[in-house]
Amino acid sequence: MKVSIFDVAKRSGLSVVTVSRVLNNSTSVREKNRLKVLEAMKELDYHPNAAARSLARGETRIIGLIVTTLKDSFLDEIVREITIAAAAQGYFVALSVSSDSQDKGHYLFQEDRVDGVLLLSPMREDEYVLELKKSQIPFVMLDNQHANSPATSVIVDNFKGGYEATKHLIDLGHKEIAHIGGPELFLSSRERERGFLTALEESGLKPFSIERGEFEISTGYTIARSWIEAGNMPTALFAGDDYIALGAMNAFTNEGIRVPGDISIIGFDDQMIASQIRPMLTTMRQPADQIGRTGVELLLKNISGVAKRNVTVQLSPELVVRESTSPRL
Repeated sequence: MKVSIFDVAKRSGLSVVTVSRVLNNSTSVREKNRLKVLEAMKELDYHPNAAARSLARGETRIIGLIVTTLKDSFLDEIVREITIAAAAQGYFVALSVSSDSQDKGHYLFQEDRVDGVLLLSPMREDEYVLELKKSQIPFVMLDNQHANSPATSVIVDNFKGGYEATKHLIDLGHKEIAHIGGPELFLSSRERERGFLTALEESGLKPFSIERGEFEISTGYTIARSWIEAGNMPTALFAGDDYIALGAMNAFTNEGIRVPGDISIIGFDDQMIASQIRPMLTTMRQPADQIGRTGVELLLKNISGVAKRNVTVQLSPELVVRESTSPRL
């Protein structure tokens, strides 16, 4: 028969309330009574249920993680790092894939289901923040897409990424450089484009073309096809993400246009597929591991009450040079 807290109370000769206080490390218990409870637990080989203790303290030991999609190896890596970092601190992760079409009242925010929430690439910041503050749930935004956000956030320096990607192409001798960006709605899209333009301006160059679309293979393919059909192509392309870059590369290679012999291409993110295709894609790697670990660290500080103010941690992307870029011939 399973030993219960009532058995411990009976063996120690103390009340269930006193036993519960000992289990929760309450300072209100007399030392001699604490020793009696510990001795009874040892004699009965009683091991308190961790979930029950957390419940008694008003904790769930669960972190909520809300993402908009899992069809992305970069986001998958962040989720993986969050799970590992949370587990190391004794927390489980409740994952929710939430589309913008859902009602703003998210189930994770209700009925004390979680101790805190991580929001990955949220586009509906205002509604989420309002609900989280109303529910008094600690939260952290990862890859925050809102400038000057008052919420604690972990972001990547997308301006620096756009600048360094373009500077790499310029240093290779390219002057006719195009950019295909993601939706203007995303802060990351706008910052990468700003970095692109700044690098060109510093070198006295003007963009060959600036196009926008979705962070999808079809965007890169369609725009590259339009350049091919017009008979007017850049010598280099900075794509707003790896999927756009892969779409463009596909369009060019289908027409016998060599990458990087005829056109150099650089992407952004370092998706898993970037190193698996041929030619392997040069890209700006986002630090998925740091994003995940830093997010958990900040959230746990908020949960414990250690954090006294909101902060924004900005991480740097890294240029990964592979086979899709080469000097201008």
